[in-house]
Amino acid sequence: MFLRFNLYTIVWAIFIFILVLLPGQQMPDLRGNYLLSIDKLAHGFVFCVLVLLMIIGFTKQFRFPKLRNNALRYALYISVAYALILEILQFSSTGRTVEFFDAGANLLGCTCGWLLFLAIYRI
Repeated sequence: MFLRFNLYTIVWAIFIFILVLLPGQQMPDLRGNYLLSIDKLAHGFVFCVLVLLMIIGFTKQFRFPKLRNNALRYALYISVAYALILEILQFSSTGRTVEFFDAGANLLGCTCGWLLFLAIYRI
């Protein structure tokens, strides 16, 4: 049951993993205003969706009651850790660098996904 309700989350996390670790020369140049660039919006968006999918998947599954009852907290913790780990792993990818503002956009996206879930479901 856990995998059934979290399949979209896992697929989305793999999609993010592939995007983040693509070599730098294969990525389109999306830079504009550095803090408000499309690149930063993309970082925030993918992690916002990740948190939403994770909370919904954790809430629907019944195999792990602690995870179900604390879905909001665990989804935020796991997604923030995943975002930071992926940012650090960019050291190993050719042409990619660890950027403070990318990490900030990832964390902001995680927080926005968490807040969006609260706003939609009014918890």
